[in-house]
Amino acid sequence: MSVRRLATVQPESFSFSKESEKLVTFWMNKYPDNKKASAVIPLLWIAQKQEGWVSEPAIQLIANRLNMPRIRVYEVATFYTQFNLAPVGEHFIQVCGTTPCWLRGAGDIKSVCEKKIGPKGTVRADGKLSWNEVECLGACANAPMVQISNADGDYYYEDLTVESFTALVEKLERGETVEPGPQSDRKASEPAGEPATLTDTALFDGSKAKKISLPNAVSKSGSKPKADKAAPSATKPPAKAKARPKPVAPVASVGEEREPRLLKAAKGKADDLKRLSGVGPKLEQLLNSLGVFHFSQIAEWGADEIAWVDARLKFKGRIEREGWVEQAKALAEAK
Repeated sequence: MSVRRLATVQPESFSFSKESEKLVTFWMNKYPDNKKASAVIPLLWIAQKQEGWVSEPAIQLIANRLNMPRIRVYEVATFYTQFNLAPVGEHFIQVCGTTPCWLRGAGDIKSVCEKKIGPKGTVRADGKLSWNEVECLGACANAPMVQISNADGDYYYEDLTVESFTALVEKLERGETVEPGPQSDRKASEPAGEPATLTDTALFDGSKAKKISLPNAVSKSGSKPKADKAAPSATKPPAKAKARPKPVAPVASVGEEREPRLLKAAKGKADDLKRLSGVGPKLEQLLNSLGVFHFSQIAEWGADEIAWVDARLKFKGRIEREGWVEQAKALAEAK
């Protein structure tokens, strides 16, 4: 790994915004008093999501909040390349340059960035765009690809060509929204064109599975099979039957689906649900279509309501993983 250093020009100070402070409190409360340093990566990430990069004053503030030596926080920030150590553009493009993407045309994608934005690691004069080359982002099946980070979130744009990526950059310049995911006709990581393997549905529809019979299974008539009356071996005494364990009372299921309080329309002005971690314009639109417009609605959710909403989201588990309910309570109180 090459040496990574902080930007030469630094702001005079840094402080968390009121919204960021809520997230800082949430993460610090996850750890006991003698383990607060465990929150260093979340706090660095919160600082970056607020400003777009991690500055020296931010490192010093985080060190003070976590009672850590400044050098320890500096080591973490410079080790993980996910942290930007200098200002980035409104739209920060990370171009994957690892082997699969390179073989599929990442070099051409880099050329478009150099032409439309400038040298890597610099911010364009209007502040709208910047880019850098990174290592594998884990979407090799959809190479070449980039990740674009902005106020709406961090999203992948895949199956790129010079033409489609140029059009994508020009849309960002005009302030237009670009749908994340493959920029081609295929969905997700399905084969390009017609599938060439697993085309015989009998391979996976169960029609070729061998029928099996379970020992001691109850027949349709309700009778059990007759016991085997074969004599035990004369050389080996029959094994002593083990006592059957006592039946355990069934445990009540947790998180059964229950429809939460939904609205036909927002009461007054709808809340900006994109302020919740992991919520972008597309996810906000989906929540609105379900009837969720306000932080106060999300703040009421329990396990059953979360299960109902979770079943209707594309990425299950996001509600609890991102801490929506806790954030929504804090944002509702702030209002």
